[in-house]
Amino acid sequence: MNELDQLRLVHPGWRDLVEVVVVAWALYRVLRLFHGTRTLQIVTGMAMLLMVYAVSWLLKLEMITYLLGFVFQYGAIALLVVFAPELRAALAHLGQARFAGLFRQMEQREVAEEICDAVERLSRSGIGAIVAIEREVPLDGYAESGSPMEARVSADLLTTIFTPYSPLHDGAVLIRGDTIVAAGCILPLSQKSIGDRTLGTRHRAALGLSDESDALVIVVSEERSTMSIADRGQLWVDLTPVEVREMMSGRAPERGLQPAGVPA
Repeated sequence: MNELDQLRLVHPGWRDLVEVVVVAWALYRVLRLFHGTRTLQIVTGMAMLLMVYAVSWLLKLEMITYLLGFVFQYGAIALLVVFAPELRAALAHLGQARFAGLFRQMEQREVAEEICDAVERLSRSGIGAIVAIEREVPLDGYAESGSPMEARVSADLLTTIFTPYSPLHDGAVLIRGDTIVAAGCILPLSQKSIGDRTLGTRHRAALGLSDESDALVIVVSEERSTMSIADRGQLWVDLTPVEVREMMSGRAPERGLQPAGVPA
């Protein structure tokens, strides 16, 4: 390191500030993308492997160092496959126009109102339903298990899809932005122990998807005629229409809801 580099470390300039801000913003976006999904667990596991590798190298444990080095050498290709949905989501967010944020917020409020209207109607009629709203992690893999659609979200259409004996009523509807992208989709069932035994397969499917992604999943119980929401591995049950609207908008419900008995 020459004298000029040493001087920059003592007296950082505007370029250093720009670099710090850019790197911090990039790390923040990556953490937001991973937060609440199993991807974060994978990243944590990778960090633990790196720690084991570092300790093994310091202690000169040659066999462990060799095996972990072999894993890291070929693991990069596997990571591209594992993180493919998150990478697509990150690139998509880079391409979004920031000046359109206000219009997207207005559009999201309209979509949320249509969804809330639909699940409220279905709840009053005792018709079961499950609606998954895509956030940052794409749900393309789950959409492939159902019937593709390209229809604007509306309460009337959602109510029609879940009408008993219709071809698509026995599955989940996936929503991306203001569009229903698929219906009749099969979601993974959560293996968590749910304290309330009256909660059925739809609730387990909602929890399963919220474990695998950051999607917000709304469930209407056919047996109980109640509304529930699964979000980031937690399940809120017996919600009122007002509480559903509050949770969809990101606000905490006024009565301070606690998730159902689902262990983290």
